[in-house]
Amino acid sequence: MPTTSTTVVHAPGRKLSIRLAVRWIILGVVSLWLLAAFSLIALRWIDPPTTMIHMQRHVQAWIHNKPYRERYTFVRIDQISPDFQHAVIAAEDGRFYQHHGFDWHEIQIAAEDDLDGGRSRGASTITQQLVKNLFFGTGRSVLRKGAEFALVPVAELVLGKQRILELYMNIVEWGPGVYGADAASRAYYGTSARNLGREQSSRLAAILPSPLRRRPERMSRYSGLILERMRQMGW
Repeated sequence: MPTTSTTVVHAPGRKLSIRLAVRWIILGVVSLWLLAAFSLIALRWIDPPTTMIHMQRHVQAWIHNKPYRERYTFVRIDQISPDFQHAVIAAEDGRFYQHHGFDWHEIQIAAEDDLDGGRSRGASTITQQLVKNLFFGTGRSVLRKGAEFALVPVAELVLGKQRILELYMNIVEWGPGVYGADAASRAYYGTSARNLGREQSSRLAAILPSPLRRRPERMSRYSGLILERMRQMGW
């Protein structure tokens, strides 16, 4: 007696599942981007109570069972001395007022350094660093860079340069548990950010690339370079 076999084809169902998963992933990514974009709009008027980098350091201290004390006080930009503002711009983003979120000139120089096998140099602008500190912490990945790339133009559009600088100088990490210009001024010099002069400002700006390892009293050489950049920029 002849027998017949039935072949069940699962391919269409599997393809449907993959498409559904991809749609949900895309929907999730878009939703997170919209949430971050709306947060940036809100930050035009609202000072952030915390940031991703603040939370990251708190969690790291908890995991390693280390004491953690956060010093973070948000102050208006007019409560931060002009010397301090200028020192941070000279140290971190000399073309801050010329670019629109990305400094393509510095990016090109950094790429050429990499191709030549030289020491890699940073090309992140203050706007990029602000977005990173607010939403992503210190993690590095292609996905994070892509999200950062998509949010930087939003920050430039809705916040403007002065608010970007104000936010950055108030949330950036200046040492273990020390966030913002005023907290850094009080922690290292025992005074408010509005009272800092050129020398103190340049030393604090000099520790920003590596705030957990550097100390302002050891930054004589780099702070001197920052002071020279300030002079060249008319400050």
